[in-house]
Amino acid sequence: MFYDILSEKNLLLIDYNSARQKLLASYLGKKYHCDEADSIAAAVEKIQQKEYAVIVTSVMQPQFNGLELIPFLQKFSPRSVLIIISESDSAGNTVRAFRAGAFEVIQKPFEMKKIETTIARAFEQYELVSLKERYQYHLEELVAERTAELDKALEEIESSYRATLKALVQALETRDFETHGHSERVVTFSLRLAYELGLDKELLRDLELGALLHDIGKIGVPDAVLRKPAALNDDEWRKMKLHPLHGQKILRNIAFLEGASRVVSQHHEKWDGTGYPNGLCGEDIHIGARIFSVADAFDAMVSDRVYRKGCSYEAALAELEKFSGTQFDPQVIEAFKQVPKEDWTILRQRSLAEKQENFSFQTFVAELVYARRQMEMVH
Repeated sequence: MFYDILSEKNLLLIDYNSARQKLLASYLGKKYHCDEADSIAAAVEKIQQKEYAVIVTSVMQPQFNGLELIPFLQKFSPRSVLIIISESDSAGNTVRAFRAGAFEVIQKPFEMKKIETTIARAFEQYELVSLKERYQYHLEELVAERTAELDKALEEIESSYRATLKALVQALETRDFETHGHSERVVTFSLRLAYELGLDKELLRDLELGALLHDIGKIGVPDAVLRKPAALNDDEWRKMKLHPLHGQKILRNIAFLEGASRVVSQHHEKWDGTGYPNGLCGEDIHIGARIFSVADAFDAMVSDRVYRKGCSYEAALAELEKFSGTQFDPQVIEAFKQVPKEDWTILRQRSLAEKQENFSFQTFVAELVYARRQMEMVH
């Protein structure tokens, strides 16, 4: 919380000797706003009602030691500056007062000029602390403001990147008419699986962009191979299998897409090491690529092709389970089984609907997951 330097210089005098207290109040009241308390208990009550810049108290009060005020001030009024008035023969109290955090200890008998000078220094100390706190408060406020501005700017940049990447993918899909809309479906399918597995924000972003761009390397595959209506021969198949490496090369110098490029380069690797292009296996394969491969296979099975109709959810699930531990990460398959069938239907229908210009894959999937969890809590 931020406090301005007090316009009134509030001073609290604590002394059981009323005559001495009145004398001090009369002398100091010309320069400061003075309040008086005749005991530590009365002082505590006043401090709880108002903040005092400087507090002057004797070490020894009837039933209360003035040093007992210090822990209370540290907790409830940490900026208040404490001056202790001590008996001339109580050196031990003087040492204890300084160790406990007193600003100054004045021994009796004292001259009024000395206490006036000490109190003036105490007010300067209070103002310095207040200035430091004000500076710290405004610095933190400025940092928070600049951070918010930076976050907003980064979000706008990411939004522009996403729009550009979506346009690129849409252009790429025109070369491969059988997979029209496939990229969007595998993005949302992958994100739904990722939420089920509890991936963090950074991995979600890498997965989203990697899934969106997974086939960008097909730009390097000749049309004669990519669009061949018949089965590929060995040479053509070798060219097709290079597309993950083409994709990695396209993305490798874009820092924003570093994580996504691993999904792109590894999305045809298999859990048992029989995939391509590098024959990675198990957890050596990026988690995003492992998730994507399940989402990709599921979409391929349930989607219609010119040469066949898509299969049912149940048939696709049976096939995924069949290859759990060989082609697919068993943990990802278990997560897939936990996602309600209706969620896949909703995501598929959304992929076929007309999109808003700035449609966010993550936002839609997150809202679906949240709605699902709220429904489960109700039931």
